[in-house]
Amino acid sequence: MQDKFQFEPEDDVGLAITSLRELAKAENECTRCPLYKHATQAVPGEGRKGAHLMLVGEQPGDKEDLAGKPFVGPAGRVLNQALEAAGIPRTEVFVTNAVKHFKHEMRGKRRLHKRPNAYEIERCKVWLDIERRIVKPAAIVALGATAARSLLGRPVTIAKLRGRMVQLADGTAAFVTIHPSFLLRIQDDGDKEREYRNFVADLRPAARLLANAAA
Repeated sequence: MQDKFQFEPEDDVGLAITSLRELAKAENECTRCPLYKHATQAVPGEGRKGAHLMLVGEQPGDKEDLAGKPFVGPAGRVLNQALEAAGIPRTEVFVTNAVKHFKHEMRGKRRLHKRPNAYEIERCKVWLDIERRIVKPAAIVALGATAARSLLGRPVTIAKLRGRMVQLADGTAAFVTIHPSFLLRIQDDGDKEREYRNFVADLRPAARLLANAAA
């Protein structure tokens, strides 16, 4: 597959990064947007180089910011459960976020999540592009609107893209679904169970592609 990733002149450093270790170091030194000022650390993607499937979330949460690892909090537990139900071993996927620093506001002593804006998503896109160049996944699942916007380069409506495969500019297959944190906000048990089943169903096409790529 031809490499179509493009870097701005100020991002030439990205061309020199060839390993996930180098990438994690560069992300932790990033000052491209103000989010680094109030985060504990950057949270790089996690998984093996050469993973056939990449999952892209929105940004680290409070637990992830402290641990330095993606999807280790409540949303991560929901994701792990859904991956298992869909037949996707988490050890076989590369898990990351569109934005690498935790954006939040203080509410008393609590740090409450704030959605990244378009500028922050765009400024962080270089790191996701480098992850994709290094890992070279056969397919990507965008978990939520922020991830989909970063990957597709435009605002998208989840409902319009759920259930079908779309192709990214470099030909990579992509699927769009909800972020697992959405399930945590649903109060009604029946609604939560229905939306969870839909989430698992959204992951199954990626599971089939993963199985074919590994065969």
